[in-house]
Amino acid sequence: MTESPAARHHREQQAGSLTTGSHILLPDGRRTAEIDQVELEHDDFGSPALVLASLSGGGTLRVAIGTMVTVVDGTHDDVTQLPLPAALPEATPPVEAGAPGGGLQEQPGVGTGPVVVTPAVVVPPLPPVPPAVSGPSEEELALIPVSDGTPESVVEAAAEAHADAEGVLLLADRLSKGVNFKSGSCLKDLSDLAHELFVTLKDAEGALSVADLITVLPYDGNPGRWSSIEAALALASYICRQDGQDERAGVYEKLIRTPENQETDPFKARMAAKVRQRSLNEPNLYDKEIFRSIDNSNHDAEREWRLLRLESLLFLRAHGGSETIGMSELERRISNELEAVRS
Repeated sequence: MTESPAARHHREQQAGSLTTGSHILLPDGRRTAEIDQVELEHDDFGSPALVLASLSGGGTLRVAIGTMVTVVDGTHDDVTQLPLPAALPEATPPVEAGAPGGGLQEQPGVGTGPVVVTPAVVVPPLPPVPPAVSGPSEEELALIPVSDGTPESVVEAAAEAHADAEGVLLLADRLSKGVNFKSGSCLKDLSDLAHELFVTLKDAEGALSVADLITVLPYDGNPGRWSSIEAALALASYICRQDGQDERAGVYEKLIRTPENQETDPFKARMAAKVRQRSLNEPNLYDKEIFRSIDNSNHDAEREWRLLRLESLLFLRAHGGSETIGMSELERRISNELEAVRS
C-alpha cells in the first residue's frame, strides 16, 4: 500500500549529517531512496568535501558536504514514487498517446488533482574500474636478491665499510639495537641510511643492500610507514637504472605503485587517480626554502632542503615523470641535486 502524503514529513538537513537508513528526496524531485551506506571524500587539505551515499536500490549519490537535502520521514520502499508539488497540476498537462483530445492520469491515493506518473528509475551503479597498474609477478620479484644475513648484519656491514662516516654511524647505532619492520621510525632510519650511503658516500651497492631490507615490504595502508618504503623504492629504482639493471628497476617501479591498486570503489579510484596525477604534475620541490637558505648563507639548511627535493625528484623518476616534467628533465635535475649535496 502506498503511504499517504500526510504521513510523510519532509525536512531539510545538510548532506554531511546524513546517516545509514535515511530516506532522501532524489534530485529529480519525485522519488526517494534509502541510504545504505555513507562515506566522506576529503579534499587535498584533509577536510570533508563530498558525501558518497550508496543507495539500497543501487548506485551512488554524490552530494557536496554543505548541500541541503530533503529527508523524508516515514516507512518507504527503497525507491518510492512521490507526488509532484502542488503547483505542477496547474501546468499544461501532457497529451496521452492514443487518447482523443489528450487526457490526464491520476495517481491512486494522492488526492484528486491530476499528476503525471513517471516510472521509477534506479540509478545504476558505476562500472568497475580495472587497476591502474598490476603488481610484479613472482618471477619479477625474484630479481630482488634476498640478503644472506640478518637485517642487523647488513647494517653492521655498511657501518664497517664507512667507519669514519658520522651520519652512517649514528643511524647504524640506532639500528644495532634491533631492526623492527613494524616500527615507522625504524623504517625511516633504514631509508635514511640507504640515502646516506648513496647520496653522500656514493656507495650504490651498499645503499641498495640496505634499501632492499624494506623495498619488499607490503603496503599496509599506513601513509607514515609507506613513505619510508616509497623513498627506498625510488632510490633503488634510480640506482638500478644507472647501473643498467632495467628489469630490476621496473620491479621497484611497479612496487611503488602498489597503493594505486588498493581502491576497489570505481568513483574513489577515479578521484584518487586525479589527485595522484595532480601531485605528480605539481610536486613540492622546496624552491622557496632553498632560495631562503641561500639568501641567509645557511648551507646546512640548504643541503637538508635539497635532500628533500632530491627525494621528490627520485619519486617522480620512479613514476616515469609527469605531464609537466619529462624524464630527460628529471635526469638533469637529479644530477644537479646530487652534485649540489655532494659538494
